Amino acid sequence: MLVITFAGYTLSKSRTFQLAGEIVNRMDTTEKVVALTFDDGPTEWTPEILNTLAADDIPATFYLTGADLDRHPDQGAAIARAGHEIGNHTYTHRRMMLVSADTVADEIERTDAAIARTGYRGPVTFRPPYGKKLWALPHYLAGHGRATVTWDLEPDSAGTPTTDQIVKDTVENVRPGSIILLHVMLESRSASRAAVPQIVDRLQSDGYRFVTVSQLLALNGAGAAAN
Repeated sequence: MLVITFAGYTLSKSRTFQLAGEIVNRMDTTEKVVALTFDDGPTEWTPEILNTLAADDIPATFYLTGADLDRHPDQGAAIARAGHEIGNHTYTHRRMMLVSADTVADEIERTDAAIARTGYRGPVTFRPPYGKKLWALPHYLAGHGRATVTWDLEPDSAGTPTTDQIVKDTVENVRPGSIILLHVMLESRSASRAAVPQIVDRLQSDGYRFVTVSQLLALNGAGAAAN
């Protein structure tokens, strides 16, 4: 029983393997492209990050929760108007492991509807909260032609790193095809918000180009649903 429990735990948090469908944590390419992604929200901090991205004309992918979209519909619409990609991050931000197929469908479809209300009409990829999944979630996504999108860089996920640490971790570990995860939507994430323009400047100086997740996935035809 202990072995089964450990195996399930290891599988649930893997960023590169799942039991059904496709999972992508980066794209294998020699082209110097990266996808900048933000989890959670939208919140009152959305305008700040949109202004930061607009200053350098950087496209990003926002993995938003349905509940936050319903609380802040104007901010969701602002992301859509700015031309960024919007992804599905469930409705309640719950861990999607020991849940029923009906729960999975409800979490995803309610959020798809909230995304549609922003006016966004592009491809909608999916990212599980905390990267957690077991069977029901991958099975649903596979049946709907959608990939599970994780990440290979998460410079602000552990502890309380400074802006300099977030930038350093990103620049030192980025690779062509990387998917960068940052959290910028809470008041406590000021270091992450401050890191964004520095990351953009450093990576552009190193010859990197920023793309959305669906553009990155298109390099090998991975799945994304369209609204």
